[in-house]
Amino acid sequence: MMFKGRTVLAFVLLAVFASSIVTLTVAGPLDHRVVASLSQAITVSEEGSPEEREGGLSEDELSKLSAVYKLLEQRYVEAVDRDALTEGALDGLVQALEDPYSEYLNAEEVASFSEHINSTFTGIGAEVALQDGKIVVVSPIKNSPAERAGLMAGDVILSVNGESLQGLDLTKAVEKIRGPKGTQAKLQIQRKDSASVMDIIVVRDDISLETVEGSMLEDGIGLIGIRQFAVNTGERFAEELKKLEDQGMKGLVIDVRNNPGGVVQAVQSIAEAFVPEGKTIMHLEYRDGKREKTTSKGKGKNYPIVVLINEGSASASEILGAAIQESAGGKLVGQTTFGKGLVQSTVKLNDGSGVKLTIAKWLTPDGDTIHETGIKPDIVVEQPKLFEAVAIPKDKELTFDMAGDEVKNVQLILDGLGFSPGRTDGYFSESTKAAVVAFQKDNDLPENGTVDEATALKLEERVIQRYLDPANDEQMHAALVQIQKMLKK
Repeated sequence: MMFKGRTVLAFVLLAVFASSIVTLTVAGPLDHRVVASLSQAITVSEEGSPEEREGGLSEDELSKLSAVYKLLEQRYVEAVDRDALTEGALDGLVQALEDPYSEYLNAEEVASFSEHINSTFTGIGAEVALQDGKIVVVSPIKNSPAERAGLMAGDVILSVNGESLQGLDLTKAVEKIRGPKGTQAKLQIQRKDSASVMDIIVVRDDISLETVEGSMLEDGIGLIGIRQFAVNTGERFAEELKKLEDQGMKGLVIDVRNNPGGVVQAVQSIAEAFVPEGKTIMHLEYRDGKREKTTSKGKGKNYPIVVLINEGSASASEILGAAIQESAGGKLVGQTTFGKGLVQSTVKLNDGSGVKLTIAKWLTPDGDTIHETGIKPDIVVEQPKLFEAVAIPKDKELTFDMAGDEVKNVQLILDGLGFSPGRTDGYFSESTKAAVVAFQKDNDLPENGTVDEATALKLEERVIQRYLDPANDEQMHAALVQIQKMLKK
């Protein structure tokens, strides 16, 4: 897990995967002709022969598939699972496209994907962090079961339904706390600044995960961060934008760093607020070469706009950045984006499974593709090297005379935290050991010079603290400087 994203250790207790999915999907068909054809071809139906269904299999193809199926079922050395064979065949069909963004989804995966794009999940509804080896509540989500049950910021969760969380990493702790809707989570907690423990029973429920956060910074500069583009993100963005404008906002920074994408309709509605009427937001190009142009009906804005991007900004984030850069006079600050210029549509089958299929390419307002190349910012700004660190392994210790990328990563962290390891080439030298000892002494850990589990967790905690400190956000600082320059023009 990369230490990227302002919520890197503030996982919502019900979803850990949202930031890892790079996608651009449609909530409804953009091209009815394409989606109708897909549905006719793959929806399970008893009407018509395979030849009569557009794109279906011929009799010879069906016969070949059936023959292989029977061969496996009747002659394989062990009994076979019929469902597993069918699921494997469907998965293989889509994998044959060699498209990493097209995939067959079983019913459970379809449900999870639907939750993702709707930004709704099932759990208790609280954000937690790992602090000093303890699972600590950062904040209960507003109107969530956790808030209603009395869970408070700063509470330490000791156990869930009698299972201790001591010694677990954050991901494993979250897995124990989350669960199906309607089930109970009996939490043993220790309140902040209190030695006593208490039990709180929380009934898990559906939770809406916030995807948009707005705030007013100094000098009348507004900031809106978008975590992902869910079905309701456009509406929430409009609400936050109005609040800032009502406060007399002079300029706006939109932060889509580490935003993996989402629903195309959501990003189109957001872009329309800034792109003047008649100007292009994006193009879609289908397999037959035909293009659909999306133009704005908005009025544009009379204040400067900067969009913060990085290599984790993908898909819908790139659509927004390109639209504001090419059609709204805004500036992009940060690093070159991920580079995903494809659009998927999910077609659901009768049994609840489905196929997520790439149906089009999207192009910038100027008609350019960004696929696999990304969008280059107007102003390139790198973050501190410390933020390139990755998680340290907890299942083994790193010690003197070892070598490799894991040691190199620790050296990067030590150096970034002000404990010079002497070298950063991945060899655990005497100077690196001395740096580890110095770090351990400074953090009240046993001074053994070995990166054990306790030391690894503390190193990661210190990285997160640095990352979450706005004073260390070089890209945000550059965006604010750029806004001020644009205001003076």
